[in-house]
Amino acid sequence: MARRDDLHFPVRRALEKDGWRITHDPLPLYLHGVWLKADLGGVRYLAATNGERRIAVEVKDFAGDSLTNELEKMIGQMSLYQWALDEVDPERKLWLAISQKVYDAQVLNEASLFSAVIQRFHFNLLVIDQLREVVLQWISK
Repeated sequence: MARRDDLHFPVRRALEKDGWRITHDPLPLYLHGVWLKADLGGVRYLAATNGERRIAVEVKDFAGDSLTNELEKMIGQMSLYQWALDEVDPERKLWLAISQKVYDAQVLNEASLFSAVIQRFHFNLLVIDQLREVVLQWISK
């Protein structure tokens, strides 16, 4: 099993506090004969419409030695997961979960490569307060 990011369990607990039921940890996705695994799958029931909202979440703490390598890996993962979701579960929305620290340092810095990647690939962001384990922002692109 691949190493889980340090942010994995704080994201899971933050989602649960926010009313999400985690249905998969990890979420298996099948694409052209290959099994992929997004970090989390969740569901939230909407009483007003008797419906549900489903999400897939990829958690990234960007703690590696090279931000460029981390971005390359993240772009590949997010692109493949979105492709798989488009084919098998198009109603499930894909989110990239990051910490407030990463958001402040990278996303808010419009000159950063990270910010450019988020804009270029239209990734949805889920920003978490890692210490308090709460959802701070859902940013949909």
